[in-house]
Amino acid sequence: MKIFVDSANVQKIRELNDLGAIDGVTTNPSLIAAEGKQFKQILREIAAIVDGPISAETVSLDAAGMLSEAEVLVKIHKNIVIKVVNTPQGLKAAKALFKKGIKTNVTLTFSALQALLAAKAGATFVSPFVGRIDDTGADGMQVVRDIVQVFKNYGFKTQVLASSIRHPVHVLEAAKAGADAVTCPPEIIEKMFRHPLTDTGIKRFLEDWKKVQEKNLDK
Repeated sequence: MKIFVDSANVQKIRELNDLGAIDGVTTNPSLIAAEGKQFKQILREIAAIVDGPISAETVSLDAAGMLSEAEVLVKIHKNIVIKVVNTPQGLKAAKALFKKGIKTNVTLTFSALQALLAAKAGATFVSPFVGRIDDTGADGMQVVRDIVQVFKNYGFKTQVLASSIRHPVHVLEAAKAGADAVTCPPEIIEKMFRHPLTDTGIKRFLEDWKKVQEKNLDK
């Protein structure tokens, strides 16, 4: 399963990439705004670090506007994936971009039926928002399972990119469900590295090694 980092913080992206933890990056207008840099500049910096899909979101609500934005964004780097919202206009844009050979990520997806329509439009990725679905009292991970099953039933090539990941358990459950990828904030990926028993084990090993050294000094 691919792991993408959901961030526009170049330093964090570089750190995680150096650890071999990520396969790509997803961004959105809120993440870009938080960095205080120009949109294109951030995308270029990210593309220089990560050799994988980099989702850049359009902000237009009509297909024509999305296509116009996409034409500018894809010129930044070959790994740019165009994010469009899961609306009729967004799917219209996704279909047009598919015909041009441009990869898309259909975002703000909240049901398997929306995902099915995105796949039929030729989306490269579809992003079900697990955490936000959970917030409504529904089961976000069940939506991921449903999408995976539907795509498997009919041989769709669209990849399931589980999004709105709130904790490491979401990552595990997405992997068990057969999602092609997850996108997580940096802090979630960092938590995946840690386990209290690992910390305890390291501490014990160091204490035992210190005892060995002390015995050698006594001789």
